[in-house]
Amino acid sequence: MNDKSLSLIIDSGERRRSNSPFTTARWALLSGLLATVFLVVLASSSMAAAITPVETGGTFPPPLASYQDSQMTELGRVLWHRVQQEPLNLWATLLFFGAVLHAFFTHQFLRWAHALEARHEKRPGAPTGGGDGPGHRCASARVLHFFGEVEVVFGIWCVPLFILLAIRAGWNSTVNYFSHDVSYVEPVFVVVIMAIASTRPILQLAERSLRSLARLGGGGPVAWWLAILTVGPILGSLITEPAAMTISALLLAKQFYALKPSPRLAYATLGLLFVNVSIGGVFTHFAAPPVLMVAKPWGWTTPFMLGRFGWVALGGIIVSNAIYYLALRKEFRRLGPMAVAAEAGPPQPPVPAWVTGVHLAFMFWTVLSAHYPALLIGGFMFFLAFYEVTQEYQTEIQLRPALLVGFFLAGLVIHGGLQKWWIGPILNRLAEVPLMLGAAVLTAFNDNAAITYLATLVPDLADSMKYAIVAGALAGGGLTVIANAPNPAGQAILARFFPAGIAPLGLLLGALPATIVTLLCFLFAR
Repeated sequence: MNDKSLSLIIDSGERRRSNSPFTTARWALLSGLLATVFLVVLASSSMAAAITPVETGGTFPPPLASYQDSQMTELGRVLWHRVQQEPLNLWATLLFFGAVLHAFFTHQFLRWAHALEARHEKRPGAPTGGGDGPGHRCASARVLHFFGEVEVVFGIWCVPLFILLAIRAGWNSTVNYFSHDVSYVEPVFVVVIMAIASTRPILQLAERSLRSLARLGGGGPVAWWLAILTVGPILGSLITEPAAMTISALLLAKQFYALKPSPRLAYATLGLLFVNVSIGGVFTHFAAPPVLMVAKPWGWTTPFMLGRFGWVALGGIIVSNAIYYLALRKEFRRLGPMAVAAEAGPPQPPVPAWVTGVHLAFMFWTVLSAHYPALLIGGFMFFLAFYEVTQEYQTEIQLRPALLVGFFLAGLVIHGGLQKWWIGPILNRLAEVPLMLGAAVLTAFNDNAAITYLATLVPDLADSMKYAIVAGALAGGGLTVIANAPNPAGQAILARFFPAGIAPLGLLLGALPATIVTLLCFLFAR
């Protein structure tokens, strides 16, 4: 090898290092995040050996009554006592917060994946044309892209959780928790209702209905924006929030995001959508997951929800929409008088009324049988058969987003079921107003349905405290993608309009004003 060849090799290596998207700090972040999984498992073994766990009959998590700490008043003492009694509480929570941290960095993983793909395509002899084939994509980029999918985050972190519990709690206790203690009814329901709600007959019906409202405002982007963000979330009280989120997100994609709004307007709209859907399902007692958790234990009916929460939610939606529009009206003007067209293909012929009616009947059956998995899945099988028979009136069914969202929620309920030991004592020690604010904050780190469910475990809770917990959980349902069960559905549908992925901080800032407005509405109405 001559000096010239050696110089070229050195220069090439230097260029690769200088163009690499991975600085030392970024590699440290990535390595640290992945290593946390294994460090927690190893560290738990040594610490758990030093602290004798309470005898709970071989079950984990232990019943809350088994801690026998009702006489303790200080929150810190209660939590430390429960950690001493069962050290797995702490390690399960550390894994949960590791998953939350991972969820906040998914956009960074996608950015790294795209950078690696770009470098891979520039290599000599690399195929052109996007490199989408299975043999053309960079393996490292595929791994990073997998870790950048927010829908798989909690599922990924269930693997070290399973290993940890199997080692420390035993195989039988671990299998019992994953297969019996955790209810997967809600994830299965969300998959089915999302799949049906995203079909062509349902979307055409929703689009025709909202178009009539948009025409009252001139039929432009602003009119569509207001119609979708006002009426779409309220539909959640009838067809459930996951279905309302699916329909609203798909219509926003076609009628608004296709116009390429500025990042500021895009994030504000996403945050507003999440908050509005979170409170739009409270006109009934069966449509919003956080309300569904408390309806039966507390005896809340549809008339009660309509009179206590429904009108407040409607006021919050209208006020939030008005504030966002006034604050962002200059951003709307930049969209211009562009014609809103379908994203792909020529205009589709209308779907016969009888086909749409059958789809609505399947949606009604899905809602009716939401808590009976055998009936729910059976109805979905019949729906798929009807879908095949009426293929000429259908488009390709969108199962991938629905399955990803279901996977996300399944992982979330697995982790969320192990957080009762610390969430319950916090909720039980707050006054009314701090409790509402605390429930909103806790919702950002856990599903709001989990927050309200834990509230049902607190004995002799006053009616005002019940109102505060549910109101705070509803108001905080748009702050993060994990705060409300339908949020992953909206993110899965709209993520393609955010080139670098949906940044959690951007979503938080976009939803924060609407969250504050909603909290104020609930506070004044209490």
